[in-house]
Amino acid sequence: MEERPETELISIPATPRVSTPEILTPSGQRSPRQGSKEAKSSNAWTPTSFISPRFLSPIGTPMKKVLINMKGYLEEVGHLTKLNPQDAWLPITESRNGNAHYSTFHNLNAGVGFQALVLPVAFAYLGWSWGIISLTVAYCWQLYTLWILVQLHEAVPGKRYNRYVELAQAAFGERLGVWLALFPTVYLSAGTATALILVGGETMKLFFQIVCGPTCTSNPLTTVEWYLVFTSLSIVLSQLPNLNSIAGLSLIGAVTAITYSTMVWVLSVSQQRPPSISYEPLSLTAPSSSLFLALNALGIVAFSFRGHNLVLEIQATMPSTFKHPARVPMWKGAKVAYFFIAMCLFPMAIGGFWAYGNQMPNGGILTALYAFHSHDISRGILALAFLLVVFSCLSSFQIYSMPAFDSFEAGYTSRTNRPCSIWVRSGFRVFFGFVSFFIGVALPFLSSLAGLLGGLTLPVTFAYPCFMWVLIKQPTKYSFSWYFNWGLGWLGVAFSLAFSIGGIWSMVNDGLKLKFFKPN
Repeated sequence: MEERPETELISIPATPRVSTPEILTPSGQRSPRQGSKEAKSSNAWTPTSFISPRFLSPIGTPMKKVLINMKGYLEEVGHLTKLNPQDAWLPITESRNGNAHYSTFHNLNAGVGFQALVLPVAFAYLGWSWGIISLTVAYCWQLYTLWILVQLHEAVPGKRYNRYVELAQAAFGERLGVWLALFPTVYLSAGTATALILVGGETMKLFFQIVCGPTCTSNPLTTVEWYLVFTSLSIVLSQLPNLNSIAGLSLIGAVTAITYSTMVWVLSVSQQRPPSISYEPLSLTAPSSSLFLALNALGIVAFSFRGHNLVLEIQATMPSTFKHPARVPMWKGAKVAYFFIAMCLFPMAIGGFWAYGNQMPNGGILTALYAFHSHDISRGILALAFLLVVFSCLSSFQIYSMPAFDSFEAGYTSRTNRPCSIWVRSGFRVFFGFVSFFIGVALPFLSSLAGLLGGLTLPVTFAYPCFMWVLIKQPTKYSFSWYFNWGLGWLGVAFSLAFSIGGIWSMVNDGLKLKFFKPN
């Protein structure tokens, strides 16, 4: 009997995993509206849906190997994102070589900053119990919504929501998503840039006074001129082209923020406390006024956890494939970053309030350190602390301004159908920097501004992600997840309205009398 030749095994070579399709070609097409066929990710067909264990079970070994190899290939190809050439020209999606380290640097730079300096001001109006409770609840709440945003970045196979507004459009619809998300995200970028100019300019002024000494005979710059100096330095650094290119600056900002945060609260608690210190919450004679002060203080706590408007943008700079989605390195870096953020914010708030009590000035703990202990601490240590604050503010300005730069360039490229030249890009960044400068000159009181910023932008961090999870993931109606996210979302909206009213009242009440720093 003639012997049959062995069956020749045919195999498709495994395709090497490419870093990401988006690196090779422009990416990031706008997401479809919720409810469309493409948006239903749970039942969506994928290129490997037909290659299941039940389908493979009756097939012989050679054919099974072919299909398994084909499945691995299709899993890579099937994850290719529908591409929009315009995104290759925009600063957020121009580069896709980010990693978990970049995620840590950017999240730390965005999460630790000047807002920690005014946390003890909130404690002065809330007291020990409500201050610690509100800070702890806000931290846990925002960590949950951060996880939601990381998971929703690629909620639909083949789609990447590269910007917060895009995810809002997918959840709420094209028009409503823009109305709900565009104003608070732009306001958060511009408001944070303005507050950074206030803090950076005032800190540079005090740094000069410390270095120059009491016998200095030079004519110092005015406060507004120091604002201008800080703005000019920020504009120079903002010429870096895209979000990944400022990873080094984010690392510098993260290291300096952690260092000066630790220095300031350690120096404060190591010095003798002011006489007649009290830990009773500050209040006014009118009950309504005391209520508004407390609401403004809660707005300051909410503003301490800004940065969620940058989560999707940071994740958009990372490569992503079906087997290696971007959410893995993003969440890994975010967990490390928010561990250090907690190590900075909680000691700053608790230690600062313990050291100064209700005598905490409106400018925050750095103001108090200079006002009460400038003669007790060596000039070198004080100068180093203030210089680190300046470096941190310059770095934070870059990452918070990037969404505004991206919006400017998106409008230009959509109208001209070509990338921005270096002169147009520079012009947009100079324009944004000086607009923030003029706003800072007009509103030179940070504690009230921080409360208002926290109230108006609170839905971005605490409310919208919960709504997005329900509308996109569509958990079972009346289940725990359904009730939990709807409840958190509406609670966040209510807090936003209350904190905004408190911030507006505080700004009107303070007028132009408040100064961020009141040195002796």
